[in-house]
Amino acid sequence: MRISKVTTRTGDRGETGLGDGSRVQKDDIRIQCLGAIDELNSFIGFGKAVVKNEAIILFLDSIQQDLFNIGGELSIPGKEIMAVDVNRIVELESKVLEWNEDLPPLKEFILPGGTETSSRMHLARTSARRAERKLIQLHRSEPVSDHCVMYFNRLSDVFFVLARKLQSEEGVNEKQWKHE
Repeated sequence: MRISKVTTRTGDRGETGLGDGSRVQKDDIRIQCLGAIDELNSFIGFGKAVVKNEAIILFLDSIQQDLFNIGGELSIPGKEIMAVDVNRIVELESKVLEWNEDLPPLKEFILPGGTETSSRMHLARTSARRAERKLIQLHRSEPVSDHCVMYFNRLSDVFFVLARKLQSEEGVNEKQWKHE
């Protein structure tokens, strides 16, 4: 896809185009879902900007690629393109297990923050959950690939554990919630 003109004026009446050429309202649940995925992709980029570990940067790049593939699938109603498969979900799970191995077990909820890098990953985590909720809303009205649903369910785990890992590597202790 090549974009030669950014301002087209085709959305001036509150509609936007989908990948199949159809037009929908800009507040359609499909567009809200695509927007949430776009926000997540931006938060990942925001987080990547301060990550120093090249392997983690490459892993985050691959997630951003997945999100564009999923967006492409979702932009064509009624067509399952299989943007992600079970192997990709297994890769996410494996990374979570690997990163979590050296972290202390949680006894309470932790307060997001601690370091800039960790905070940015927590933003990606919460954005992933929002995108997942929008995806489920879309799935209730139109079928979405089971793999997409499972993929988004794993993403927040990825960012949660990554936030903890990066904070630990920066030598900053986590602050736990103190319920009073």
